[in-house]
Amino acid sequence: MSEFVTAGALESGVLLSALNGSMVYLIGIGGAGMSAIAKMLMQGGCTVHGSDMQSSPTLLRLEQLGAKITLRQDGSWLSPQAKLVVISAAIQEDNPDLQRAKGFGLKVVKYAQLLGSLMKERVGIAVSGTHGKTTTTSMIATIFREAGEDPSFVIGGEVQGLGGSADLGAGKYFIAEACEYDRSFLHMRPQVGVITNIEEDHLDYYKNLEGLVEAFRDFARRTSDLLVVAHGDENIMKATQDVACKLETFSIASPSSWRAMPPVFEGGLNHFKVYYKEDYYGDFALRVPGRHNVVNALAAIAVGHYAGLSKEVMQKALKEFRGASRRFQILDTVRGVTVVDDYGHHPTEVCATLRAAREYFQGRRLWCLFQPHQHTRTRFFLNRFVRALGEADEVVFTDIYPARDAKEAMESVSSTDLLHEAQREEIRALYVSRLDSVASEIYPRLQGGDVVITMGAGDVWRVGVELVSLLRNGHNNGQGLKG
Repeated sequence: MSEFVTAGALESGVLLSALNGSMVYLIGIGGAGMSAIAKMLMQGGCTVHGSDMQSSPTLLRLEQLGAKITLRQDGSWLSPQAKLVVISAAIQEDNPDLQRAKGFGLKVVKYAQLLGSLMKERVGIAVSGTHGKTTTTSMIATIFREAGEDPSFVIGGEVQGLGGSADLGAGKYFIAEACEYDRSFLHMRPQVGVITNIEEDHLDYYKNLEGLVEAFRDFARRTSDLLVVAHGDENIMKATQDVACKLETFSIASPSSWRAMPPVFEGGLNHFKVYYKEDYYGDFALRVPGRHNVVNALAAIAVGHYAGLSKEVMQKALKEFRGASRRFQILDTVRGVTVVDDYGHHPTEVCATLRAAREYFQGRRLWCLFQPHQHTRTRFFLNRFVRALGEADEVVFTDIYPARDAKEAMESVSSTDLLHEAQREEIRALYVSRLDSVASEIYPRLQGGDVVITMGAGDVWRVGVELVSLLRNGHNNGQGLKG
């Protein structure tokens, strides 16, 4: 039988040095974290094979780096020569690849176990929270690289300025996004931990907020040196009230260890002054819009200060930071229409992104093409999603993207429920069932000056790509826009 090893066993037995030259097989290799760790394994001298259910740009990039990938998860691609099999949290016990690995007697670990093991070799910096993990982790990795620290990092999204989502650096720091789903982040024991916020989410796993807060409490206790947390978050206060390590807080305007004065958006930049404790620290600017990103930047500054990075380096790095893919990513502006893609899939994220778009694209009509992610999350947050989407002028719902959903959950809610609730709230909304029909459905309705945001954690990004193509080809074919 295969062996699910513990994090402790990994710490001494399955490190990159031990895997060098070996074959590692990743089931679900196309996921954000899995694809990042695949790149890092290849950099560490491993031969990487893997499987996933559908093609994506991420898989194509991994293949270009040398990974061998199949879209069949029927066990046929898995070799008994694999020294290690890595599975994502989404892989179920009956997965044919996993069953074949067990039949071969191969060592099987979860992605989070391997990540925690790799972090053990360096000074670990782990970024957790319901929202903002990817951007904050990206900011930290950016300032550490700018400072010449050559960090290793694993991020849940592509970051063009960093050359991707992962890198195996020669420096002493290992920076990682720490996901709370499946209590994955409890496989880490970082020197520095960040908690950006704690809100109800992943309730298909945790069942209630108390269980989620308890998991964050365990994460906080695993942090040895410094814990950097958002000020004023009641759930964070509960999770960190008895930590033994040093605790620093961050906020906009409120009294905290790291404080930013309310930002001023001018010339395409968020300008803000930073104070450390009672002392003025420096002036900073961000290209990425939104107050939420100023808060993310404060967390990054706090971590950089802990590591002794210079203020000037952090100012330069943050001003040049252009964000991670699918985080307010401007795809193109064609014929006066700007198309943006965003990963937001929680009501708080949706609201923050749409408000940032209002600030960034002042006076322009705002469309949100929303693909709900997971039936359980949609049912639980249905009314909050509708209120958040009310920040847009026009809303288009497409079908819910299923992820880990049980049959009962899938039958309990649909996007038409969101549509009906939006109509009751007098929000201008429509429903398009097929994702591949959304772009052609709204294209004739667009006017010059419109901003269209595709939003969701599934594959709604495809709509943005298609819409840009329609806008370009429509111009070539003489098809005009309104307005």
